[in-house]
Amino acid sequence: MPGSPSAIERPRDPIAAANHPDPYPYYRELLARRPLYRDEILGLWVASSAGAVTAVLTSSRCRVRPPGEPVPRPLLGSAVGEIFGQLVRMNDGPAHAGLKPAVSQAVASFEAHRVGDETRRWAAHLAAELGAASELARLADFAFHLPVYVIASLLGVPDTRLPATVDAVDRFVGALAPGATREDVERGAAAADQLLEAVGRGRDAMAANRVGFLSQAYEATAGLIGNTVVALARYPSARDAPLGAVVREVARYDAPVQNTRRFVAEAGDVGGQPMQDGDAILVVLAAANHDAGANPAPERFEVRRRERRVFTFGVGVHACPGETLASTIAELGVRQLLDAGLEPDAVLDGLRYRASVNTRVPLFGAVG
Repeated sequence: MPGSPSAIERPRDPIAAANHPDPYPYYRELLARRPLYRDEILGLWVASSAGAVTAVLTSSRCRVRPPGEPVPRPLLGSAVGEIFGQLVRMNDGPAHAGLKPAVSQAVASFEAHRVGDETRRWAAHLAAELGAASELARLADFAFHLPVYVIASLLGVPDTRLPATVDAVDRFVGALAPGATREDVERGAAAADQLLEAVGRGRDAMAANRVGFLSQAYEATAGLIGNTVVALARYPSARDAPLGAVVREVARYDAPVQNTRRFVAEAGDVGGQPMQDGDAILVVLAAANHDAGANPAPERFEVRRRERRVFTFGVGVHACPGETLASTIAELGVRQLLDAGLEPDAVLDGLRYRASVNTRVPLFGAVG
């Protein structure tokens, strides 16, 4: 991989791989040797191949949350837990079936109306704040702010409240992160109240899912923006290709969402392995993207790849309805950065990744 680190240690496990400088050789090793296996150190199953990932994500035995813990215990009794318990992506069965059409329709309404215009407007505004995109250390600010500004605007949040909304989303997402402290949850609870008030129209399930639009797009879209900039730096030939096509290949090649989880609710066969009620499964979406059975020559960054299969946004009933929205924001955001003077060749110095167990979001410039 041109421009990638050399002589680096392999990731210690599939969770640590998400923020490794180059996890993809390790993923391809998993694909070749252990496409679906039990990791006794991590205490969970790991699915990495396209077949295994598809089997887990479409299995009637698997759920998005442990059956006995629909809301993580640290969040119980807080406004964060109240929202979490109503998110369509964190529910199965009748709750999911009842909410999913309304959530999908809401996302579709974004795409049908002003998403392009709002993205161009706010990308220009945020790029100008970067000083012609010359301050590399602040590129991540652009990537995190843009999806929140766009989606919050589409939800009717006034322009003057957008900076505070970004801060609230950051605190809310921090409370959801594995390993969040009590203080993180308390800060997130205050942010949850702020976000519910900002999106308006009560505290019902749809209000919770409007907050979910903001929180779920936050790191994932920031990662898609940042990883597209990295790809343009590492593959100069991609700069002559349509930027939308580059973004689509980035979603496969350097996925902003590296993994997700499922929980076995009924003992039995999952992906050809006998699993027990209560077993947890790490679903490595980024590895499935590099399965040669799904994408021939997966180690090659091919903008014009035919019949590309992308697992980044999920498979089955819980597939993310926001793929087009995220891709549009990323494409138009990166286009604005380039038009504002960003030189992709400059971004690799000091490149590192935001600490996360699920997402892959690059940070640029000197560590401050």
